[in-house]
Amino acid sequence: MHDTPQGGPPAPGHHSGVRRAFAASLTGTALEWYDFAVYSAAAALVFGDHFFPSKDPLTGTLLAFSTYAVGYVSRPLGGIVFGRLGDVIGRKKVLIATLVLIGAATFLIGVLPTYSTAGVAAPIALVLLRFAQGVGVGGEWGGAVLLSSEFGDPRRRGFYASAAQVGPPAGNLLANGVLAALGALLTESQFESWGWRVAFLLSAVLVCFGLWIRVRLEETPVFRAMEAERSRPRAPVQEVFTTQPRALTAAVLCRVAPDVLYAMFTVFVLTYATEELGMSRGSALAAVLIGSSLQVVMIPLAGAVSDRVDRRLLYGCAAVAAGVWPFVFFPMAGGGWVPLAAGVVVGLAIHSFLYGPQAAFIAEQFSPRLRYTGSSLAYTLAGVIGGAVAPLLFTALLSAYGSWVPLALYIAVTAVVTLAGVYLGRGAQAAADEDAMLAATPAQKPADAV
Repeated sequence: MHDTPQGGPPAPGHHSGVRRAFAASLTGTALEWYDFAVYSAAAALVFGDHFFPSKDPLTGTLLAFSTYAVGYVSRPLGGIVFGRLGDVIGRKKVLIATLVLIGAATFLIGVLPTYSTAGVAAPIALVLLRFAQGVGVGGEWGGAVLLSSEFGDPRRRGFYASAAQVGPPAGNLLANGVLAALGALLTESQFESWGWRVAFLLSAVLVCFGLWIRVRLEETPVFRAMEAERSRPRAPVQEVFTTQPRALTAAVLCRVAPDVLYAMFTVFVLTYATEELGMSRGSALAAVLIGSSLQVVMIPLAGAVSDRVDRRLLYGCAAVAAGVWPFVFFPMAGGGWVPLAAGVVVGLAIHSFLYGPQAAFIAEQFSPRLRYTGSSLAYTLAGVIGGAVAPLLFTALLSAYGSWVPLALYIAVTAVVTLAGVYLGRGAQAAADEDAMLAATPAQKPADAV
């Protein structure tokens, strides 16, 4: 059944507010994912030698990816803490805090001494800073989604909410572009010695720009309406678990395959191309760069398409494609750089049609007063069982079996898990009706004290 909202939208506010919110959601999330993506790329390329020295290259890679996983495992803490605050004190304040947290952690990684200088203190500090990054990202996503979607027309929620979804590929594009430029300008020894640090230090400038945009924003109309009718939750985390377990389950499961697919085609593919296929680091980064640049356009396009067709059906079809494509990609990747790059582009295009509608689909599972908490919990919990362990499993499976087939089967299983989440989820109309009721709240009613 077609589930695109058909009723009239609640008043979304001035068009300028919608545009500012869309820009703040996109740029802020992109800047935070730049920080996160720089770490991901560095974990695949240099951290094994600098922070986890070992005579066995596989051990160093596994340990480096372990710190990558820490950034996912810490996300639920960010989702719980910042998600709750987002439903209690507002979206804007929380999004400023998450931006500062992840930016500071990334800058400190750029000045961190290596194992050869500080010994075991170096990898410990790296893990702690990675943990802080994950906490920040865990609280960021839900708020960024609501920031753009709650200013916009619920009939176009797929498009507006996709602003936050453009952040990861945009940040990944910027991060890999910076690393590729440094790799081209510096010698191999210069890049491995100090060049990689430049990408982390640049985060200070980028975060200042993001703060300038977010500080100028107003609170979202939906949260202002919640304040006016005194409906803000007092214990949102408890409410989500006790009153909306099916919504949470559906939202968690629908994220698993997209996270694993993204980890394959933006993180693990760097290791696979260099260590298994014998390609240069620059060639592998270029393939990811091309795919990520196309995602910047494909993700909002997919979000807009999901506003015109059944969002659940589109999501389900993309999940099926995600389960099938690895069986095509791995055989063709061995044919050289062009087939590899084409395979990455198609893989990230499939990811776009999962990721574009995903923000709207997840937000629609929860009532407006619990959306920040519910969306953040779903995002972070899914990250632990999806993206966090994916690079580790990819590396371990390839080492154990010496074949790409177990990797492809693993992705196919996650696609089935995501299909189960889509089946359990509800459509867009119910969420649009709730928004319309909330937007009818008289604006002149006084807000209650925090």
